[in-house]
Amino acid sequence: MTTCKPTRREFLFRAAAMAAIGALGRPVRGAAPAGPVSAASASAGAAPGAESGASAAGSASAGPPAGRRPNIVFILADDLGYGDIGCYGCRDIRTPAIDGLAAEGVRFSQYYAAGAECTPTRTALLTGRYFHRVGGLECAIGTGNVGRYDDAVRLAAQHDLGLPAEETSIARLIKDAGYRTAVCGKWHLGYEPKFLPSRHGFDRFIGILGGNADYFHHCETDGTKVLYENDRPVERPEYLTDLITDESVAFIRAAAGAPFFLYVAYTAPHSPYQGPKDRSPAPVPKEKAEAGTRAKLIEMIEAMDAGVGKILRALDEKGLAAGTLVFFVSDNGGTGPGTNTPLSGGKGTTREGGIRVPCIARWPGVLPRGRAVETPAITMDLSVSLVAAAGARWPAGRTPDGIDILAYVRDGTAPPARPLFFRNRRGENTWRAVRDGSMKHLSRQSGEKTEQWLYDLAADAAEKNDLAAARPDEVKRLKALLAAWEKEVQPRR
Repeated sequence: MTTCKPTRREFLFRAAAMAAIGALGRPVRGAAPAGPVSAASASAGAAPGAESGASAAGSASAGPPAGRRPNIVFILADDLGYGDIGCYGCRDIRTPAIDGLAAEGVRFSQYYAAGAECTPTRTALLTGRYFHRVGGLECAIGTGNVGRYDDAVRLAAQHDLGLPAEETSIARLIKDAGYRTAVCGKWHLGYEPKFLPSRHGFDRFIGILGGNADYFHHCETDGTKVLYENDRPVERPEYLTDLITDESVAFIRAAAGAPFFLYVAYTAPHSPYQGPKDRSPAPVPKEKAEAGTRAKLIEMIEAMDAGVGKILRALDEKGLAAGTLVFFVSDNGGTGPGTNTPLSGGKGTTREGGIRVPCIARWPGVLPRGRAVETPAITMDLSVSLVAAAGARWPAGRTPDGIDILAYVRDGTAPPARPLFFRNRRGENTWRAVRDGSMKHLSRQSGEKTEQWLYDLAADAAEKNDLAAARPDEVKRLKALLAAWEKEVQPRR
């Protein structure tokens, strides 16, 4: 494996981090922890991410090989735990389609969702940047969640929250590069017309606006109907997982000429826990929406896997499989009857089980087959990889917070060393984490009380052996990196 030279952006972040750590009397150890943040922290008055607009990946780019741009199918599962599919060690759920995808591509063992909940990760995916930069989207948008958000953004009503149209969307960048674009499934980036997919570069949308819905009645627990086709509400009778699959297959079958970017955002296995045969005369009541059994979760995941199989067969039938980049990823860790084995914690926390999730990529002729990738990666890396694969470009002044991870996987080289940062807020609890190399500092702030831990993930992925008391200098080093990052990503309004 070879080590790439850090970019100017990474060098500047290193300088900022060294200054912060120097205040604690300890220098940075070894090679530069090249940070996936912009030069703004080292340049007074610069806007967040303001620089040249070049990818943080530097010269490495998977790009379209020999000018051949792939179709892109990005499949996002909802609340799928690290241990809930076969190729990640699950033994009680049958996932032959997803497992087959891994056998034909690469499987990331240390891939991280940028957020520990739905909306944050989706914001990071579409913008290619830490979701904290947007402001107001650090928790899942949804009825009943009012008051859980960052004090930096005070809005009168829940539905006033969403991803602003002025944010740079990878769908818009890819569309501008000549692609047809569609999203089928869960949006969860705003209810109001100004936040809808059509404002972010998608030609077509069919799915739910919110975070979850009854799988048959397509409404939230308060009765709000959330199934939309483009900008209008619609009524459909299908089981929601099947509806998302069928619409995705129809989009592929209609493909002609121009390449396409299809974002398949399943709601499974998010609550309410309803299998394909659980149709009832009325929607699941609010008090029962979060109740679920392992058996019901299995039905939901197996239905989703069957859908993935149909999507892959549609590519085969159209003769498109060889020229299509396919991703399968989860938005955060599992919860309820889900499992994140062998990791600790789950959705809503920055423990490994809340943020380390399945990630699989297949790109015939570009990525190797059947390889396990141990390099840590994060949501924004996939954003950068998709833009690079499409031959699109980031606009000047909007540098992403990721790298083109597929370029390094393709070439078998190691990406620049860099820390990864996490912060998740829910009510009185704020979870923070920073991973640099194999070391991870983790904290939970609840009111005025703060707990902290330090783990060496190379030896302790389950986070059982707390090293904080034994290695106080390492705690200081990582906390300084995190503090510099939090300052850098603070929304500027």
